[in-house]
Amino acid sequence: VQLQASGGGLVQAGGSLSLSCTTSEFIFREYVMDWYRQAPGSQRELVAHITRDGITHYLDSVKGRFTISRDSAKNTLYLQMNSLKFEDTAVYYCHALGFREYWGQGTLVTVSS
Repeated sequence: VQLQASGGGLVQAGGSLSLSCTTSEFIFREYVMDWYRQAPGSQRELVAHITRDGITHYLDSVKGRFTISRDSAKNTLYLQMNSLKFEDTAVYYCHALGFREYWGQGTLVTVSS
């Protein structure tokens, strides 16, 4: 498994969850990494993206609520999700793109209204 994601679960609206994605040192150093999500009946969409220089980009609907970050000491990508809404319910995927493309196994986030 190249990308190991964890941290999903059930949370009430307004609550918080933190997702983690651990990978190899090579992928973490050489690849661009981001978080996608896919809600039932919807296409997969890019939620947050971070460059190797730490520049971030977010889906408009999560700006101000979600924070993507990297920890090079742990080769881990994070997604801190605050003020969660029902419409954030989805399977969240860690993604890495470089010479090859890798997807994590997906972690389910369920927000109850």
